[in-house]
Amino acid sequence: MAITPKRDPSAAVRGLPADLQASAPVTPISLGRAGVTRSAKAIRIRHNGEEQLFQAEVECFVDLDPRQKGVHMSRFDEVVNETIDEVVIGHALIIEELAEEIANRVEATQRALRSEVAIRASYPMEKRTPVTGVPTQEMYGLIGMASASPTLTRRLVGVSAQGMNACPCAQELIRDQATAALREDGFSADEIERVLARVPVATHNQRARGTLVIGAPGTVVRAETLIEIVEEGMSSEIYELMKRPDERFVVAKAHARPRFVEDSVREMIRGVLERMPDLPDDAFVHAHQVNFETIHTHDVEAERAGTLGEIRGELACGVRPASHTTLQQWLLGAGS
Repeated sequence: MAITPKRDPSAAVRGLPADLQASAPVTPISLGRAGVTRSAKAIRIRHNGEEQLFQAEVECFVDLDPRQKGVHMSRFDEVVNETIDEVVIGHALIIEELAEEIANRVEATQRALRSEVAIRASYPMEKRTPVTGVPTQEMYGLIGMASASPTLTRRLVGVSAQGMNACPCAQELIRDQATAALREDGFSADEIERVLARVPVATHNQRARGTLVIGAPGTVVRAETLIEIVEEGMSSEIYELMKRPDERFVVAKAHARPRFVEDSVREMIRGVLERMPDLPDDAFVHAHQVNFETIHTHDVEAERAGTLGEIRGELACGVRPASHTTLQQWLLGAGS
């Protein structure tokens, strides 16, 4: 029986340039981003004198020259692996240093116009519940981003945290209903006001996720502070484990300060300005929140981005700026 010889896989590429990615493309158009996403890695973080491994997803992109057919995808992985092996994040939550180191190496090895790296990891923190003090482990998102070019390197640190919002609109409707019912039962206006001040007024709740990212050249921004700002921007923080007194506290707190998704974003921005007043005007902030609806089939989102100079100017004069600096614009050098 005749045996058909196997096809030599290298035959398909015979005659092609040794470095196909560096050859000229058929259509010479530059690309703003080309690279890899959802690359799962384990990063090492030193905390309390011990190194721990945490799962992270890494994204690496470059600006691609119109005369270059493609990027070297395998080099992204090589650079990320080498950098992770060499760099241990010395502080519990400083992840942007690793992103910056990878971005610089990617820019050099790919000979790119610019590189951009994003690292997103889950990080556990032990907290205690507000009333009983029960220890509970809460998971937060850590974000490190960096951009590098031959002339400029910029980096950002960010966090994401869950919480809950109590809807102000539904609460106002229930308040009106309760006021009318109490009035029909003969309560006076003063008595109604006293009752509604003491008894939480019902509304629907939304579990929420807030994200806050800060870029401040030359300044160390603590991720722990950002977590506190995100949680404070919501109606209440939430906990994985709670006893009944803790549940009562969280629900009462949320209903005492109902907030729209837009309120939470504005409160995050205000928190940055109040908690970090020394940040320069060219520092960048991006605040985003999504509320997961409970009485609708859709969700709701809001966000604001810009330099602190833009935001301070808007607060000072009450006039909306002509445009808000975006994350991509800031990474490219806007606001400096």
